[in-house]
Formats: sequence, structure tokens, C-alpha cells
Amino acid sequence: MDWHGWFSLGLAGAALLLMSSGRFAPHLVMMAALVVLSASGIIGPEQALAGFSNPGLITVVALFVVASGVHHSGGVDLLVHYILGSPKTVRGAQARIALPVTLLSGFLNNTPVVATMIPAVHAWSRKIGIAPSKLMIPLSYAAIFGGTLTLIGTSTNLVVNGQYQQLTGEEGFSIFAITQVGLPVAIIGVAVMLLVLPRMLPDRKDQQKFGSVKEFTLEVAVAFEGPLVGKSVGEAGLRELDRLYLVEIERDGSVVTAVPSEERLRGGDRLVFAGDTQAISDLLRINGIVPSVHDDEPSLSKDRAERRLVEAVLSPQSDVLGQTIRDARFRDRYGAVVLAVARGGERVPGNLGNIRLKPGDVLLLEARPAFVSRQRYNKDFLLINDLETEAPRHDRAWLSWGILVVLVGLAACGIMTMLNAALVGAFVMILSGCCTVGQAQKAVDVPVILTIAASFAMGGALEQTGAASYLAGAVFSLSDGHALLALLLVYLVVSVLTEVITNNAAAVLIVPVVLSLTSAMGVDSEPFVIAVMMAASASFATPLGYQTNMMVFGPGGYRFSDFIRVGLPMNVFIGLVTVGVISVVYGV
Repeated sequence: MDWHGWFSLGLAGAALLLMSSGRFAPHLVMMAALVVLSASGIIGPEQALAGFSNPGLITVVALFVVASGVHHSGGVDLLVHYILGSPKTVRGAQARIALPVTLLSGFLNNTPVVATMIPAVHAWSRKIGIAPSKLMIPLSYAAIFGGTLTLIGTSTNLVVNGQYQQLTGEEGFSIFAITQVGLPVAIIGVAVMLLVLPRMLPDRKDQQKFGSVKEFTLEVAVAFEGPLVGKSVGEAGLRELDRLYLVEIERDGSVVTAVPSEERLRGGDRLVFAGDTQAISDLLRINGIVPSVHDDEPSLSKDRAERRLVEAVLSPQSDVLGQTIRDARFRDRYGAVVLAVARGGERVPGNLGNIRLKPGDVLLLEARPAFVSRQRYNKDFLLINDLETEAPRHDRAWLSWGILVVLVGLAACGIMTMLNAALVGAFVMILSGCCTVGQAQKAVDVPVILTIAASFAMGGALEQTGAASYLAGAVFSLSDGHALLALLLVYLVVSVLTEVITNNAAAVLIVPVVLSLTSAMGVDSEPFVIAVMMAASASFATPLGYQTNMMVFGPGGYRFSDFIRVGLPMNVFIGLVTVGVISVVYGV
């Protein structure tokens, strides 16, 4: 291996460190690596850009649109209406969620599935009297298991298949090729989840989010020359608000705590409340109450009829992490004002403008309607819950399901390739009105697409320079030539990488190494590639390892330790089960 190989290996290591630090967005890191590899001449222009034309990547883009059609037509709501019912136990409730979500995630991207289910599960949890903390992790885990059922269950499977085709020149895997491994693993995984999780998950009934009881930190202001100026707290009706408590008043640099009802309000007073979403919505309707201002810019209090309340969960890749709300300047950056913040279901103490933002923080924002459409699939926010969103077009729900079934049937029967079936399905979703062109455009997760495409360049460089063969030799020596041990090592490496970087990037970086390893060992590469697909999806141990885990982190009122306690044993168990099933199916 010459300097090209060592340089590529060092660049891959640096990319892994940067992505695992959480300070840099994965797509920016991988695009920077692509530029360096191309500019240095290690790979040519065609190889640098090969990922952008890969059939697997284009299939992922088309399936984003298909999932958008099912989502916006109310297809998932249809499933919720007929399936959830009224279970009497926690285990029964988890089963009502897990079984349909697992099946649904086998054929749809699990991000819109989970995004749709979160508010539905919250409303349902209140109805049946079970804490969301008992239901949200099972929702995410079920979506993860579902992604392993078919080739289209998750973008990772399609991307790995596309890279496999590119590097080997073979046809690739059929839509149900992974099912013989994924189905038994999913059945065992869901069964163990339903057996163990009811006892292991926390019961935090007082920390339900999205319209239920929880403590937001809310800061508003008394409008200058407004009708509340000169009135006492009691006369203004601020002591009679349901599920909302006036914590303190900040005035001229001083703080009034344990606020008496006789306290007179002045223009510009900052009022700090603790309460739930619906109560906050009622508070903002009071004449004379306006959003607080955290910088020198005017607030968004003008044209209130054009604004709406939005709940957003900060992602690990958000640009505002580590900054205070004041320094982040939400109005300039996003066109929104932060009204409240919740972290782990608990009120964050101190002045709202001085709160430093962390991954998983739930922010209540007042913004224009366009904010939701712009930011729903932005890397800064993993979940945006528009509290005044328009209803989906339920008259198209059955049609969207029909389109999905036909799409899968065409691909499964070999009548069309997976790429063509997905493209036709996406076109028909838009043409039939299941989703609009605008919704289809917003459904395509551009950062994910860029990460995947750029990862192909890195994978190609590792393969071309001999770095992949070098790493394969290291794994070969560790396994002492035993195929089963090598399979276990491959699964372990991908599983660990998936917990610290994106699952797609982890999978694409390892595929060239796996192909070199199987070539050196003289064994079939298929079981090893399947192991890469499975390991890249089976990420349970941290909220950062898989997107759906982070999506349920805030709404479930979880702490980081909850995922470690529940997910780490699940990671180990599912890893052993997967390797065992692969060894039986393929005779490794």
C-alpha cells in the first residue's frame, strides 16, 4: 500500500472522528473528504461523482417521495385508527404499536412513519392512561426492526446494495433477499422487547409531552402601553390559568420570585411561567402578552394572526448547540421566536435567553407557517410538530396504500427493477394528489442524500488504493481465517461505528473492506454484506445512533441513561442473534 492508501485511510479516520464529535454535520464532513480526494488526484472525477448517479441512491430519493405520499394522505393515520384500540396493559399497548410499525417500516422509510406516530401515540397514551415513556422507545425500536425486513425497509439497505453492484458488477440483491435473515431477527427482537421493556422502561407520567402535562420554561413580556400595564397579577388573570404557573417576574435587572397576586405589572416586564403546551397557547391569546425579546431585533409579536406555535426537537447536528437562546438569534436564523424550552421533561432554571441549547431539547416556537415547511426535514430539527397543522387528505389514504403495494409487487415479481418501481411509485403519488410537488420536494432529506453520495467516493478510494485490502487483512488475521469469527467482527465494527456516526456512512465505508475480506478468505460475500445491512440498522444503545431514537428522545421524556440501560443489552443480544441466523441460513 503506497501513500495514496495511507492518505485515504487517514482521511477516513479523520472523518470518523469529526462525525463522532457531533460538532460537524456528517454531510459536510463527507463532502469535504470528497473534495480532498478528488483535488489530490487519488480518485478521478467520475469516481468522485459516481455516488450521485448510483441506482441505490436514486431509489432512496424516490422512496422518500413515496413515503411522503402515504404520510400526507393520512395512510398511517388509517393504520392507527384501526389497530391501536384500547389495551389494558403496558405490554398490550407496546404490542399494538410494535407489530404494525414493524410491518409498515419494512416498506416505508421509518422517519415519516415515526414522525406521524409520535403525536398519535401521545394522544392515545393519555386515553389509555399509560405514560409515553413506556411507549416511545418501543415505537423507535419497532421501526428499526422493520427496516431489516426488506431491501427497501431503510435507505441503508438500498445504499449498500448499490455500492455492492458498483464494486462487483453483479446484479445485486432482490427486494426480499434480506428477509430470510431480517424476519426471524425481527420476530425474536420484537418478542424480547415486549417481554423485557415493560419492566425496564421508566414510568414518567408527569413528563408527557406534545399537549400533555410537562414543564416548559416559558418567558413572555408585558406589552408597553398595553391593557395589562398597571394591573395586578390577579386582576390580569395570570393567577387563574389552568396548568400554568407564574414562577417569577424579571424587571430592570432584578427578579421578583414568589410573585404575590397584588404585584403590579409594568410595560416590558418579563414573565417566566412553567406549564404545558395547550396552556401556553391560551396564555399567548391574552391581549397585552407578547413574546419576549432576547436581542435588539423587534419581536415577532406583529401580525400574530399569521403565526403559529411549533414544537421542535434539536438534533445532534444543529448549528445552535452550545449557544444560548439569545446568542443563537432564532429570529435572524430561522424567522422564529423561542417561547419555551423543556429538557428531559423538567423545567430548565434561569433566564430563558441564557439557556444553553443541547441535543434533544424541545423548543416551543412562534413562527410563520412557512417555518414548518422549510425546517421539517432540516438537519437542525429532527421533529417538528406543527400545533396548528392542516389535516391530511384522508380521501387519498387507501389509494396511497394501493400504490405502495403495487410498487412492491412489481419489484418483487421482477417485472421492474427496484429503481424503476420506486420512480413510477413516486410519480404516481404526486400525479394522484397523495402528496403535492412541494411536499415531495421537502420529503427528500438532502443532508442524508449528500452524506450517502459522498460516502461512495470515500469507499471507492479505500478500495482503489488498497486500504480496504489492508484493513481486510487485519480482520482476517484477528479471525485466524475462521469465517464465523470474521462475520462477528464485521458486525461488531459496523455496530460500533453506527453508534457514533450515521448508519449510512458506516455501512458504505465498510463494504469495500468486506468485499476484500471475503475475496481473501475465498468465501461468499453475500452473508457478510447482509451482516453490514443488519448491523447498520440495529442501533439501540444511544439516541444519537439512529434518527428515530433521537426523534422519540424528547417526546418520551427520556434521559441518555435510559437508552444505555435498555439499548446496550439489546444491541449485544440482537447482534448475536443476527450472526447466528446468518450462519444457519448461509452455512457460514
